[in-house]
Amino acid sequence: MNILIIGSGGRESAFAYKLSKSPKLNRLFIAPGNAGTSQYGQNVNLKVTDFDGIASFARENAVDMILVGPEEPLVKGIHDYFLNREDVKHIPVIGPQQKGAQLEGSKDFSKEFMLRHEIPTAAYKSFDRSNLDEGLAYLETQKLPIVLKADGLAAGKGVLICETLEDAKAELKAMIADAKFGDASSVVVIEEFLKGIELSVFVLTDGDSYKVLPSAKDYKRIGEGDTGLNTGGMGSISPVPFADEVFLSKVEERIIKPTIGGLKKDGIPYKGFIFIGLMNVDGEPYVIEYNVRMGDPETESVLPRIQSDLVDLLEGVAKGDLGSRNYTVSSKTAVTVVLVSGGYPGDYESGKEITNIENVEDSIVFHAGTKEVDGKVVTAGGRVIAVTTLQDNLFDALQQATADAGRIFFERKYFRKDIGFDLI
Repeated sequence: MNILIIGSGGRESAFAYKLSKSPKLNRLFIAPGNAGTSQYGQNVNLKVTDFDGIASFARENAVDMILVGPEEPLVKGIHDYFLNREDVKHIPVIGPQQKGAQLEGSKDFSKEFMLRHEIPTAAYKSFDRSNLDEGLAYLETQKLPIVLKADGLAAGKGVLICETLEDAKAELKAMIADAKFGDASSVVVIEEFLKGIELSVFVLTDGDSYKVLPSAKDYKRIGEGDTGLNTGGMGSISPVPFADEVFLSKVEERIIKPTIGGLKKDGIPYKGFIFIGLMNVDGEPYVIEYNVRMGDPETESVLPRIQSDLVDLLEGVAKGDLGSRNYTVSSKTAVTVVLVSGGYPGDYESGKEITNIENVEDSIVFHAGTKEVDGKVVTAGGRVIAVTTLQDNLFDALQQATADAGRIFFERKYFRKDIGFDLI
């Protein structure tokens, strides 16, 4: 098969790495890709939302399947675009149509979906400009801390945890009346704060059958000991030690099955990944959020543990026979450590030369924010590289990934040295 991956980050590097190992792959394209994805296939200079350009390229290069990495093209309807265009509608797109993508594109939509299908989640109410005063009054009746979520996509920044009533009221006004997150916060979900441990479970589905992918836990804060500002993710581990068989069976029965069943009941076709962000509250799973694609950096920990042929699994999604496809997972532990530019998640400089990647032998190096300039690999983003190792146990994996992260060099490089150590 000729496959086109849409995206340019560490997640897409991990997809390219995994797909390149399949005997079913003929040619691999990545649009736009980065300096690392070119070792697995051909980078194509197209924006992820240039649907016309993507469709023309796919047609001209006999692409047999499109795998969408990030959420933006899905929420903007890339799958629908292909279905509605006569010359490319035969090319399967892995990722939901626009209606299904609302599970991530609208927090209000996803909360209503969970309520309708009795999927455990935090209590909530939604407010907009027309009932802002009611929202302020509602805050006075709620326990603190309280969570405020922008309804739309806000590049991972639209969730606020407010410790005081004054803070919550000020932020609600800022989000709705002052458009703190632009259109994304024209509607705000006020949600009960759940106390517990976060983790993620990933599902691949053809809309009917599904495969539960390995669980993972990511680390969002920039500072060691989970301190400082939130980031796109500083590292991840898979599997999650506290997500045992008992807990995961609760997730499957109470969350995964009702989610897949709910989509069918609501008449929402869904072919692709579902990322279920969970809170483990005293051994009971609650959904914090849905995403309609794989996470980053969780993908870099999850995919190396999947022993099956990923092209075969994706083909099962496209053809609607995923249930009959072979699926096995390694019992080994994967740890991913993310190297970021100095100053991230605030202001940072790009264009710094990256060296010593070739000295990493016992881990996989997934490029994220990198590009090639005059034959050199340079930084081109906040999160630059994800280093993933696969070992027999968590401690060895943590040691190896942290050591290998230290072997790569670029000016003002920073990474957390404590990823996963809270779980030992």
